[in-house]
Amino acid sequence: MQKNMDNAALRQTRRSLPIALLRAREKVMSPIRDMLAASGVNEQKWRVLRVLSESGAMDLTRLANEACLLLSSLHRMIGPLVDDGLIRRSPPSNDRRKVVVSVTEKGEALIRQHSAESAQIFARIEKGFGRDRLEVLLDLLEELQEVDLRTGR
Repeated sequence: MQKNMDNAALRQTRRSLPIALLRAREKVMSPIRDMLAASGVNEQKWRVLRVLSESGAMDLTRLANEACLLLSSLHRMIGPLVDDGLIRRSPPSNDRRKVVVSVTEKGEALIRQHSAESAQIFARIEKGFGRDRLEVLLDLLEELQEVDLRTGR
């Protein structure tokens, strides 16, 4: 089979940044998914709980951004999280049109329930990859997030 010459400018998939990030994400998330499976909380809900636990109550737009979720996806999961008693929602006193959510004690307990195993997973990542290299990687990824890929600045 002949290679398509129109694709000559494309990087090989093994050196494609988007694909490399996806592969790395799957490698890191696999043990986290296993950890969460028994609790019935998926990785998206886990991110919501973690963000709320770390940052406190916030509106849905900010939460979606902080938890790396589409706002529409977050809207769909808020009801079940409230029904499960993991978060509570309330309108802020200064703007009744908005919704603010916060983690409940039950949500905090779920985070505590998984904290030791989560720390073990992170320790295995540090051991396998190297603590210093992991810190450099995290710094580089933060810098990459600052690049405006539409303009290249």
